[in-house]
Amino acid sequence: MTSTSCVVLISLLVRLSGAICPQGCLCISDIMNCGSLGLDRFPNPLPFTTSVLDLSHNKLTWLAAGSFYGLPRLHTLHMSHNRISLLSPGAFHNISSLRYLDLSSNKLQVVGKHHFQDLPALEVLLLYNNRLTRVESNTLMGLSSLRKVYFSLNQITDFPFFSIRKHSHPKLVTLDLSSNRLFRLPMDDIVVLPAAVQKGLFLHNNSLECDCSLYRMFWHWEQKGYPSVKDYKDDYKCLMYGEPQISINFLRSSHFFENCTIGKMISLISPKADKVVYEGEQVRLDCTGTLNGEDLSYSWIIPHQENISQLIQNGSLHLNQDGSLDILAAQSIDSGVYQCTAVDNTRMINESREVNLTVVAQHDMEAPFNTGYTTLLGCVVTLVLILMYLYLTPCRCGCCKAPPSPAISNFGEDRCTLASIFAAPSTDRLKSKSQSDRHVVFLEPLMTGKNGHPKAAFVVEPPTVEWYTENFTIIRERNASE
Repeated sequence: MTSTSCVVLISLLVRLSGAICPQGCLCISDIMNCGSLGLDRFPNPLPFTTSVLDLSHNKLTWLAAGSFYGLPRLHTLHMSHNRISLLSPGAFHNISSLRYLDLSSNKLQVVGKHHFQDLPALEVLLLYNNRLTRVESNTLMGLSSLRKVYFSLNQITDFPFFSIRKHSHPKLVTLDLSSNRLFRLPMDDIVVLPAAVQKGLFLHNNSLECDCSLYRMFWHWEQKGYPSVKDYKDDYKCLMYGEPQISINFLRSSHFFENCTIGKMISLISPKADKVVYEGEQVRLDCTGTLNGEDLSYSWIIPHQENISQLIQNGSLHLNQDGSLDILAAQSIDSGVYQCTAVDNTRMINESREVNLTVVAQHDMEAPFNTGYTTLLGCVVTLVLILMYLYLTPCRCGCCKAPPSPAISNFGEDRCTLASIFAAPSTDRLKSKSQSDRHVVFLEPLMTGKNGHPKAAFVVEPPTVEWYTENFTIIRERNASE
């Protein structure tokens, strides 16, 4: 059998194995339907050509790791109406192309990151009508292609709204949390959700607590015609305090919220910032925060309550399109707290930010430098004098010869200049110096006389600067005369 025949045979066997359809299932092209067969385990084998798999309305209880091994083309998976209560880590491994996953009407209680981390291409996730009580904060992490997710008809009491942002879920347009047990909503996290998510955020049929901020938010969403509120207006209810608590439809019972100011915006506060600059520098104060959108306006409150419009007109300040404020040449008087407010007119949210600016004058910076420089210079001079004192010992070079007699040699007869400076002076010179305050140093070892008594020696005292100056002057005069 030739090699070509072997290749053809192997290809034929692969195609036949891929075309095998499990008993009871319906296989049409790349669609495999094994629904409503009462299966309590996965059918085997699964054709590798399958792109759509329906296992709904069976008795499956859990998904083991690698359950879908060998299905690289699978993009749609239906597993609703089973008894699945456990998703093992790696259950969806090897099907990274999956775009549609239906796990509704099962018995799942908790979902987390490890459940869906192998599905980066997932667009639609259905988890409604389970027994979910907790959705971990990283459940939807990494699902950047997600468009629609359904958590309705569960027992969720808290949801990580903060994990959903425009950069992490740029395509998300539907988030259904209706018919759960949400009581209090984290308003600060909800109001900064992307506008597309807010339009598709379904929160009806929850036991929400009546609150002015909650009422204002839903009232604005209704005015803007958001389908999540407009289409389920009668299902938005909240609990009023009392004994017993009563449930009211707050979108149709506005008289309960007469004390709430509808026009009042939801206010956010960004962390403060500190900025230190030198006098005369150009400074940019940012007005960055969590708000983003096309309908944003900015305003600044500057120190000393000056007219900012006049300062902008005369060129001292410049307000940029992104809300940042430029001080063209900062002065000491510009120091203080600057407050910026960004307003999202579409979502009725404002966010404020404070910047504490400190302008340092140039002379304030130079004074410490001058003091330090003077101190350093003094230390260097002192060090040089100490080194001269330690290392300029009497000359021991060839030009210096031992004196022929114990008598003290004359300064003028010594040819070694340095030795002449530091050697003991002559008797006449000592007499002339006896009346002065100058000090000299005798660095030679003490000599012992014939009778064993030490010869007289000068007291060792540190030389002064005047002493060094006088002696080096003598050297220069002597060299000039020679």
